Amino acid sequence: MSRYSMEEFVKQTQQQDKGEGLFELETQRMLEINLNGQIWAKAGSMISYRGSIKFEREGILEHGLGKMFKKALTGEGTALMKATGNGKLYVADQGKKISILHLQGDSIFVNGNDLLAFEPSINWDIKLMRKIAGMMSGGLFNVRLDGHGMVAITSHYEPLTLLVTPDNPVFTDPNATVAWSGSLEPEFVTDISFKTFLGRGSGESIQMKFSGNGFVVVQPFEEVYYSQQQG
Repeated sequence: MSRYSMEEFVKQTQQQDKGEGLFELETQRMLEINLNGQIWAKAGSMISYRGSIKFEREGILEHGLGKMFKKALTGEGTALMKATGNGKLYVADQGKKISILHLQGDSIFVNGNDLLAFEPSINWDIKLMRKIAGMMSGGLFNVRLDGHGMVAITSHYEPLTLLVTPDNPVFTDPNATVAWSGSLEPEFVTDISFKTFLGRGSGESIQMKFSGNGFVVVQPFEEVYYSQQQG
């Protein structure tokens, strides 16, 4: 364990301006947002801020009835807050590692639990994975983001990106899948023998199969999801 004098501790850990723009990784697990206008962030992710910033819970009708209906089904995992004003905003999510993506007209699907923040210029929509909703605790949902702007996603530990080609599909554990390119649409494969071999819970028998051209991002951690009713 490192020991510092008070002066050394402040020097080692103090905030630094890196001049990287709107989204800046203050540390690998804390995002600094140099706010001048508006940003969307995961509800409850605010750690600290300075300046004049107003926080609002996402309005129930803010994004239309379609998204409200989907959000009611998916629970709290994708609840957003709107930060408006000028200042420095620091957000984080349970110490997960943060990656910043700059979308330039392309699209990406992100697991709803792994979306930390994004610019208002980004188009987004909630996509339910209905096929497996009854097979896993609470089911799974993801958010499709496209357009131009910055997106911050999180992962438990270091993410790994696997390339998908037509002759080489990729299979993943849904609980370890963070994101995938907008060109891909996963299939869900149930393998009873695989579950029996592992001797683990029912969710382990479900795999996501990615075919085509694109990429999928996984983490070395199986995230457990809870339905709204469970808490």
